Amino acid sequence: MPALSEYTNVYNSAIELLRRKGFQVWFDKDAAMFCAERDGWDFMAESPVSLLGLVAIQEDISPEFYTEYWWRIEGPMDYRELPTHPQRYESVLRKRGK
Repeated sequence: MPALSEYTNVYNSAIELLRRKGFQVWFDKDAAMFCAERDGWDFMAESPVSLLGLVAIQEDISPEFYTEYWWRIEGPMDYRELPTHPQRYESVLRKRGK
């Protein structure tokens, strides 16, 4: 089991983080999607956790204005080439109480 995963019990934390960052947050019933907006930058996702991830991309890139594919980050690895297993690590769940 991971230390944290996307599930409905994380939704309120993600929404509160978005609100703390100054976003207005709402649920679009027609689209059945979660939405957020700040300073004209608007986002839509299937869950509040995904919405927070989209905001993280925008905050990291910090575009000054909208352009096509403003969010694209070129990197050495394509998501389709991700390894199927992680490198060796010890989960923080096993480190409790040490």
